[in-house]
Amino acid sequence: VSLSKMADLLGSILSSMEKPPSTGDPESRRRAREHAARMKKMQEEEKRKKVEFRKKMEAEISAFIQDTTEKKKKFEPMNKLERSILHDVVEIAGLTSFSFGEDEENRYVMIFKKEFAPSDEELEAYRKGEEWDPQKAQERKRLKELEQKEAEAAALKGPVKVCPTSNYKDKYSHLIGTVAAKDAAHTLEANRAYGCVPVANKRDTRSIEEAMNEIRAKKRLKHTEEEEDEEEGGGPAFGAF
Repeated sequence: VSLSKMADLLGSILSSMEKPPSTGDPESRRRAREHAARMKKMQEEEKRKKVEFRKKMEAEISAFIQDTTEKKKKFEPMNKLERSILHDVVEIAGLTSFSFGEDEENRYVMIFKKEFAPSDEELEAYRKGEEWDPQKAQERKRLKELEQKEAEAAALKGPVKVCPTSNYKDKYSHLIGTVAAKDAAHTLEANRAYGCVPVANKRDTRSIEEAMNEIRAKKRLKHTEEEEDEEEGGGPAFGAF
């Protein structure tokens, strides 16, 4: 195939393809204008809602500051954007604010006047979803301080000696009797029927030399008795065949 024929084939293929839509045609420009208008309207609506929400929060914060009986205020759950607006309003007003709640949809904001800023224990209770009770917290604090003082006093006294409050002999007298086993062992008497004798009677008080001399004497005695028996009996008897 010649180059000229290949070029003609390529040209025919390109000419048969549809041209891409032009971005400058009236329909495309109309759709672009409508999209831009919708985006602008949404942005203006979002901006209007932010302004209205901020004004609402500023009014509530102002009323909170003027109310001398209020120390803190809890708001309903808000989304992230609303919480950020509220935190900004609170900071400008010179107050303190915190967000609580684990789930995003349940997170809420609490604000406090500077002179009534929450303690670490109070914040920990809110983080756990618990209600803060100042009286119970004060009682827990008092008990904790008391335990600490008792521990310090015990450390100064040294190790504590534990003494039983009752005598074990009296407690278990129905089982072991009124005499302890150790004391009863010294009063053991020999039982002739079973050959049981006290340990003290079995103890050998002889020295090693005395024991060896007694053993040698017994051996000599036995040897002498055997010789006497042989002499009395004579030699072996021989009978006649």
